[in-house]
Amino acid sequence: MEIRKNSGPLKWALITLCFVFLTVFLLLPLFYIITTALRQGLEAYVNAVRDEYAVKAVLLTIRATIWAVCINTVFGIGAAWCLTKFAFRGKKLLSTLIDLPVTVSPIIAGLIYVLTFGRQSSLYPILERYGIQIIFAVPGIVLATIFVTFPFISRELIPVLTAQGTDEEEAAALMGAGTFTIFRKVTLPHIKWALLYGIVLCTARAMGEFGAVSVLSGHLRGKTNTLPLYIELLYQGYDFTGAFAASSILVLMAVIVLILRLVLEQKGSKELDLKK
Repeated sequence: MEIRKNSGPLKWALITLCFVFLTVFLLLPLFYIITTALRQGLEAYVNAVRDEYAVKAVLLTIRATIWAVCINTVFGIGAAWCLTKFAFRGKKLLSTLIDLPVTVSPIIAGLIYVLTFGRQSSLYPILERYGIQIIFAVPGIVLATIFVTFPFISRELIPVLTAQGTDEEEAAALMGAGTFTIFRKVTLPHIKWALLYGIVLCTARAMGEFGAVSVLSGHLRGKTNTLPLYIELLYQGYDFTGAFAASSILVLMAVIVLILRLVLEQKGSKELDLKK
């Protein structure tokens, strides 16, 4: 308590350090993005944002994000429930594998999928026979996005489920409740805010993914270029207005996600205070 009330030089030095760090590494780059995007005027900015390929890149980014979030939500709930509510051999191995995307470079992840589903793979003739294209196509982008984002939801849920324990579920089971009834009536109310928070983090990560998607996309303009890849393409083509205009869209999407995160944190804190 005395540390929190301390108003000495250390406190203000740390506050100043935080603000300087955030200004240099966050606010200044964002300011530069906006000013560069509007350098040639509002009309040029609007034209760049409304460009056919820009719109397709945004739609593909949203599409891949939705798929990744939906699949990772199901997986995250299942993995967290499995790891916290059941005892089995190989539990630590499963927990370690869930963290694998955090430790593996996204580019390596993309190469793994290329080796698994590419022309040199033993699976390729089977995929070709049924007309399934993964590499240099939208399914590959979705797979890459799922891979790099699947730990986020489960890692938000596991601490909450661990703290909750199993007493309530066991009591409900003794009263005759089924598995899905127990989850819906007992488990879900305890984890809903952590779940929503994990979904927000997963969404933010999916929208900005570059490395794995870059390897798998083939950079087909208007077909497999997500918004980050489209920004790189414009920048390498010296279309700085278009690149920074597209970047401003990504920044806007990130700000929306950040606002959702703040709203969820406030609602979760209020509900926790009411319970206390």
